[in-house]
Amino acid sequence: MTRGLEPTEEYDGSITVRLLTDESRTEELSCSSYEDAIELVKRHRESVTVAKIVARDDAVVFTSAEMAIDDWEQAWKREKRRLSVHVEPHDCPHDSISCFADDLCLDCQIDAVRDRD
Repeated sequence: MTRGLEPTEEYDGSITVRLLTDESRTEELSCSSYEDAIELVKRHRESVTVAKIVARDDAVVFTSAEMAIDDWEQAWKREKRRLSVHVEPHDCPHDSISCFADDLCLDCQIDAVRDRD
């Protein structure tokens, strides 16, 4: 049995922070989450020329040359929250306000069982 909620996201350390300096030095650091990557960028933002966050598919999702990390963090949190609350539209024929496509009300559950037969 688990001790609480299971994590909703898992990372395998393949999120990378690239720190570039004027001396043409590049340092790549692996992170276990976007939160860790954001903190790493914040910690080094004054000591590097450009900081980048690179996703698993090698796409650069953040670069300090184009945006402030605080602004990007807020946009990332908004998008994460938006994705977590997205619910498929469902019109309940019984007008139940607590009926959703992935969590049907009791009447819709009974209808679904009845329709299967």
